[in-house]
Amino acid sequence: MLKSYEAIFENGQMIWVADQPNVQSARVIVTILEARAEVPRSQRRTAAPAIAGQGRTVGDLVSPIVDEQDWECLK
Repeated sequence: MLKSYEAIFENGQMIWVADQPNVQSARVIVTILEARAEVPRSQRRTAAPAIAGQGRTVGDLVSPIVDEQDWECLK
């Protein structure tokens, strides 16, 4: 079974981000992810002026707006 571990490769060394594999020797496949620059807060997307402030939250963001008994997919 394949397992994935996150690491940073720096100066020829692997720096494990979280869990480290518990092996002495292993064959590995390395995929290099391009570093992406953090988007400064000032460049974040904002709503168009024509619709800014027009949104409205209906109901709770955590629980469904419709009772579970009314869900068609559960029938």
